Amino acid sequence: MARKDRLDAIGVVALTASSLLLGLNQVVVKVVNGGLQPVFFAGLRSVGALLLIWAWMYWRGRPVRIRPGTVGAGIAIGLCFAVEFLCLFLALDHTTVVRSSIIFYSMPVWFAILGHFFLPGERISPRKALGLAIAFAGVAWAIAHRGGAAGETSLLGDLLSLGAAFGWTGIAFLSRATSLREIRPEMQLFWMVAVSGPVLLVASLFFGPFIRDLQPIHLWGLGFQIVVIASFGFIFWLWLLAEYPASTVASFSFLTPLLGIGFGWLLLGEPVGPQILASGALVALGIVLINSAGRARG
Repeated sequence: MARKDRLDAIGVVALTASSLLLGLNQVVVKVVNGGLQPVFFAGLRSVGALLLIWAWMYWRGRPVRIRPGTVGAGIAIGLCFAVEFLCLFLALDHTTVVRSSIIFYSMPVWFAILGHFFLPGERISPRKALGLAIAFAGVAWAIAHRGGAAGETSLLGDLLSLGAAFGWTGIAFLSRATSLREIRPEMQLFWMVAVSGPVLLVASLFFGPFIRDLQPIHLWGLGFQIVVIASFGFIFWLWLLAEYPASTVASFSFLTPLLGIGFGWLLLGEPVGPQILASGALVALGIVLINSAGRARG
């Protein structure tokens, strides 16, 4: 089926559902971090997702086949995946979901900049440049002004969230700009979890004990991460990236920082002051402008 050049009704519903899932994701990670060391948790998630994705592909009659010319890109996207979630899971040990959501979900800003130089049809127009400036100001404001209880909103946590956003940007870019664009979304994800699982488990040896205060809720959260987020959730996101314009898919995540703020406040009781709301609004507004610039050009 031909790639669509604009959003349709199915795309709007699908992207909204994806944003809801991503907005909830960090709450689950922060809860599970209470029972498992974050990097070990991330490695377990990738290994579990690898087994589940392999079984699903086998059941669908799509066995794992490595297409010639994709090995280098596959390893690269797996390493980006490892960097993204090593940074994100550690970040949520050092900052709140509310703050991390603003910084991490600024990914469309960094993707737009990368796309301007390396992706056809992704040039930065004046409107997109304005959106980038506004969203960047929101991220900078969030990092520069930290509040909350001592130890909950460290600069390290904010910078790790930014590193996770860069890792996510690398994934989106590699899925579009390399030979991986010729393979199915589930095979792209297979590369991500197959490479990141061993990398994260080895890295976890350097981050302290694997088990913290493990409770049933942490095991349920691990299962949710493996099945809903790291397996079918990411396959869904990669399918959207293959089906619709990359800038539209990435930019539609303007909802996600706002949803992350809402879930962090509602489910974890994290403080949400005027500065946090203003930072989140700037990021969301900037991403809306980036997205509208892409539509106007199309």
